[in-house]
Amino acid sequence: MMKKLFLNLLGVLLLGILIGYGVSWFFQQGQKEEESARVVIARDVPVRELQLYFVAPDGTFLVPEPYETSACDDDLGCIQDLLSGLIYGSSQNNLPVLPKETEVLAVDVGNDIVRINFSRKLVDFHPGGSLTELLTIYSVANSLNENFPYLRQVQILVDGEVLQTLKGHVRIDQPIYADYSFSEPPLPGPIPEGADQNLSIEQLIQNNESPGTD
Repeated sequence: MMKKLFLNLLGVLLLGILIGYGVSWFFQQGQKEEESARVVIARDVPVRELQLYFVAPDGTFLVPEPYETSACDDDLGCIQDLLSGLIYGSSQNNLPVLPKETEVLAVDVGNDIVRINFSRKLVDFHPGGSLTELLTIYSVANSLNENFPYLRQVQILVDGEVLQTLKGHVRIDQPIYADYSFSEPPLPGPIPEGADQNLSIEQLIQNNESPGTD
């Protein structure tokens, strides 16, 4: 009688151990799946869509183009990636605004102005011309302001220096404000070559919009 009771107790004990082990294994598996899910979520970097301005195929005005990036965690990183996108060029057969050889040496943001230090290759490989220089400058200014509205001004530096003009036509020795009128086709007409070397950006725009300008 005692032996039978002992065997029954032993069976109950073993059954409890097996049940406990099964419950423990079940929760461990659930915990591992939860940890795996957390790892997947942590690696899922959100994509941010920016708007970049390139030159329309006819070469007379700027057009916005979507650009997706997952390479930035803050505004400064996104600004640097935005500039990389402008240098890389359009994915929709629009014309480039910056030479592919251009390098961004530094970006500095303060209040409502962003200072961009480009390499000398921006000037060396730029085709020049009044309209082309204007579209380059305002593609940068408008792209930045479109995506970061608090950035109202852009100061362009070349190898750390403030140059008078980009390539002999449009002055860049002062901060530039975004101007979305360059996204309105078509521009009234070309700016006279040879008569604008010492004009400010504002005067160039005014001359470009004056009646009788060829």
